[in-house]
Amino acid sequence: MRIPNHIGIIPDGNRRYAVSLGLTKDKGYSSGILPGLILFKQCQNLGIKELTFYGFTIDNTKRPSVQKDAFTYACIESVKLLEKEDCEILVMGNAESKNFPKELLKYTSRKKIGKGGIKVNFLINYGWEWDLYSLKKSTDLKKNISSSIQSTDISRIDLIIRWGGRRRLSGFLPIQSVYSDFYIIDDFWPNFKETDLFDALSWYDKQDITLGG
Repeated sequence: MRIPNHIGIIPDGNRRYAVSLGLTKDKGYSSGILPGLILFKQCQNLGIKELTFYGFTIDNTKRPSVQKDAFTYACIESVKLLEKEDCEILVMGNAESKNFPKELLKYTSRKKIGKGGIKVNFLINYGWEWDLYSLKKSTDLKKNISSSIQSTDISRIDLIIRWGGRRRLSGFLPIQSVYSDFYIIDDFWPNFKETDLFDALSWYDKQDITLGG
């Protein structure tokens, strides 16, 4: 089976999961922490080189404060879990904003944990306009685009997997996603099953990868 170098993860459906159980929307985020660790270990064992999780966006911070607090806490705890693993962590987002968790400031440049290995990126307080802002100001059309964006340390993504059934990128790393294959899982992220990744990889293996050629 052909294994992608870099997988992007959009873990959607946390609020709808909570509502389906008769809970308030903020209660769904904590149920998405453990699936992230399980998925990380799967990718690590498969030899995948890079993994990017969509945490929360600048737009997400406009939600009710109880939801904002809940998804911020879930993101912090998700990063902390990986502090016990062998990996290289990068947290990408607007760290100058009050909405960026101070607990994660040390990861705004990539940090080797343990023996290092798989790169794990978290998009936290991320916005595509923030990411690409420098491109607006650039007058040099020949300038390398990848060096003009905030997320320059994140590589091109081969496969994006989105839980929750939505068929959209929601601003997820637009430069790195330009040639990504996009696999949708209709179930909510907290209902993650280990077979989800293998189903996505089996589908990816059948795709015709041309990169426009």
